[in-house]
Amino acid sequence: MTTATFIGLGVMGYPMAGHLAEAGITVRVWNRSTDKSVQWARDYPGTACQTIEEAVKDADFVMTCVGADKDLITVYEGESGILAHAKHGAVLVDHTTASAGVAERLAAAAGRVGMGFIDAPVSGGQQGAQKGQLTIMCGGSDEDYSKAQPLLQHYARALNLMGPAGSGQKTKMVNQIAIAGLVQGL
Repeated sequence: MTTATFIGLGVMGYPMAGHLAEAGITVRVWNRSTDKSVQWARDYPGTACQTIEEAVKDADFVMTCVGADKDLITVYEGESGILAHAKHGAVLVDHTTASAGVAERLAAAAGRVGMGFIDAPVSGGQQGAQKGQLTIMCGGSDEDYSKAQPLLQHYARALNLMGPAGSGQKTKMVNQIAIAGLVQGL
């Protein structure tokens, strides 16, 4: 059975992790505020974890959806981070809208410890997350994308591999610029 960890239970991550659990995937969650993890485990079949180490231990996939670059570095790097505790061969999927540079940095670090990495920012807002209708722009290897695709489809309406690590973030940036330009034009 596939085990997935979801780190970051904000307005997007909470329902995204829920879609995985409702699909029958074994899901563990961790959030900076423990109350949110505990509430998620009341709402969905899954386990609230007290530490990142506990959450990622032996997980096949680790999904993250946190605030920004600095939050990603905090949850991925260091003695208590994902890279120090996830199993060899795990695929790490980051849904945070962050910089392409951080995505490239984390992909390289994951590769050095035998893990895959996909930067996979999402578009569709809270309603898209709740309905499982997000657009996901991915950057990473074909192999890691192929492994993660069946899980990501549980909350995606559109899912595409755009190129190597960092490409998902670059595509999301272009998307945001185009939307901002359209709004300004209107």
